[in-house]
Amino acid sequence: MTSAPNALRDIEEIPDLGITLSDGCRLSARVWRPVDADDDPVPAILEYLPYRKRDGTAARDALTHPWFAKRGYACIRVDMRGNGDSEGLMADEYTQQELDDAVEVIGWLATQPWCNGGVGMMGISWGGFNALQVAAMQPEPLKAIITLCSTADRYADDIHYKGGCLLNENLGWGATMWAYSSRAPDPDLRENWRELWLKRLKNEPFLPSLWLRHQTRDAYWRHGSVCEDYAAIRAATLAIGGWGDAYKNAVPLLVERLDAPVKGIVGPWVHKYPHFAVPEPRIGFLQEALRWWDHWLKGIDTGVADDPDYRAYLMDGVRPARWYTERPGRWIAETSGATSHLPRQHLSLSNAGLGADGALDVRVRSPHHCGMEGGEYCAIWLGPEMPGDQRPDDALSVCFDGAPLAENLDIVGAPRLRLRLSADKPQAQIAVRLNHLHPDGASTRITYGVLNLTHRDSHADPQPLEPRETCDIALDLDQIAYRVPKGHRLRLAISSAYWPMIWPSPETAELHLTGGELSLPQRPTPDADEHVFPPPQSETPWQVETLRAASNARRAETDLATGEVRLVIEDDFGLRQDSEHGLISGGVARERWSIHPDDPLSARGACHWTEELGRGDWRLRTETRSEMWSDANTFFLRASITAYENDEVVYTREIEDAVPRNQM
Repeated sequence: MTSAPNALRDIEEIPDLGITLSDGCRLSARVWRPVDADDDPVPAILEYLPYRKRDGTAARDALTHPWFAKRGYACIRVDMRGNGDSEGLMADEYTQQELDDAVEVIGWLATQPWCNGGVGMMGISWGGFNALQVAAMQPEPLKAIITLCSTADRYADDIHYKGGCLLNENLGWGATMWAYSSRAPDPDLRENWRELWLKRLKNEPFLPSLWLRHQTRDAYWRHGSVCEDYAAIRAATLAIGGWGDAYKNAVPLLVERLDAPVKGIVGPWVHKYPHFAVPEPRIGFLQEALRWWDHWLKGIDTGVADDPDYRAYLMDGVRPARWYTERPGRWIAETSGATSHLPRQHLSLSNAGLGADGALDVRVRSPHHCGMEGGEYCAIWLGPEMPGDQRPDDALSVCFDGAPLAENLDIVGAPRLRLRLSADKPQAQIAVRLNHLHPDGASTRITYGVLNLTHRDSHADPQPLEPRETCDIALDLDQIAYRVPKGHRLRLAISSAYWPMIWPSPETAELHLTGGELSLPQRPTPDADEHVFPPPQSETPWQVETLRAASNARRAETDLATGEVRLVIEDDFGLRQDSEHGLISGGVARERWSIHPDDPLSARGACHWTEELGRGDWRLRTETRSEMWSDANTFFLRASITAYENDEVVYTREIEDAVPRNQM
């Protein structure tokens, strides 16, 4: 018996389906599938993550996976080895072990009696990364993927390094994983939960130490970077991203480089699935994904092959704000390709500003706290994380202002800046922001880029600068789609520091700019949408009882006695109890980034996470701490983890590390 293509099917949920790998490691899967799938097999959709299906991703899983299951799919949400309710240990992100496990899971799914042999893979962030990486391994049953908020280049475009600069997110996200992976399996699912938990705690790696040992684009980063061989991906690929996210560049890159069938969508969103993301407008992501799956996994002609290659949300220029609930704008569509074919306007930099011909002779020497209005590198927690009014950072930068625009300017693509410059130190950084300057002086960041000048020619083989020797550099800013309205102006702001986004160079350097040109990709766009998406749909939200409400805070502080400047971030994710199985879960994250404006060696980052689990009288808690500081030659790291069962310490460990700086 075969169900009608559009008939909704009754589904069942399996909270803990065991998948035993060839080495004996049991992975735990949560499965949603039609109840009659044994009689009428369906394709499988895999989401494969370290983020705990029982509590960590339960909110988004509830909105998403049952929806697909009712429409004729088996959705399998697997905890990777060493996480959640799965056995084993995790050594790092995107290891060959992780990818091999995924290939084995895909092979296992394809042979199940309730699966018709076709498999898709879907995920956001980590799940988007490994969907691309697994696709490059070409497991035969994997026919299609949907990758969201991911990257093709692990060195140039992830949370570790950007433009050869060390991102502070390297410590921040490493501290997050230090906390995430410290949590125990649910005792209701694993009788040996305590044994598994203690083994994890004893073996859990402090990943910032590992990542910091690879400061150049070496074999470590080339592994898992699908840009090394785009042709290896043969699965049909739907790539999705958001302008409020860190991963703005992957979607147009994949659209233009993959040989496999590929389409791209970029909205105004932060790091979330588009059917519940902010800022709005949201789209009917589930309906778009269903069209993708139906075409590539069921052979139904849904018209996806005729969709534009690239659909992007062109945001109207608005006043700066730390958070937006909605971004006005319109959807644009490119039938073929993404942005590289669009025409460009070339604007010179001179002493008179942006676009004016003339000589350029400008020096840049920013205080080291320049960048405090930059917002989060990757906006994800829904607090005040977006870039603020750029005027404070503009005041610490050299700014090139353009003339008032005679008509609307639609910037679609990656602006490129070419500069002729020198520095008075062998190591230096440059940060470039393209801003929207409002008539009253408010300054909205459109897009930005950073470059470690020792990486000016190569990320694999950085070389020190020859002090005061002129060199030519090129810097691509992040992809964007943004409309600057008639009568407003562009501002290009250039600084030699961007804290706390990137770690400072070991010495305060002065840059001398003697030539420059900004190349802007432009696209004349009508005011009407060029593509219309269906409105968002979802399934019933996760049913929980709130025991402590969530809250987010972000404060900039200046110590008037010492001059130290600090950014303090406090994200309380609340405490909740699952209404079905009763597990209590929650946590609090705290970050503190401090620097003295005159001293790059005063830079310091500190993170403290609390993770909580419980049920009835049983309570677990882990407290994880991470710190980083440096001198001129060395990065220093310190971390600790302490685990509690009913407020009694059951495990504690401390780590100290020192890593030499390599042109960083």
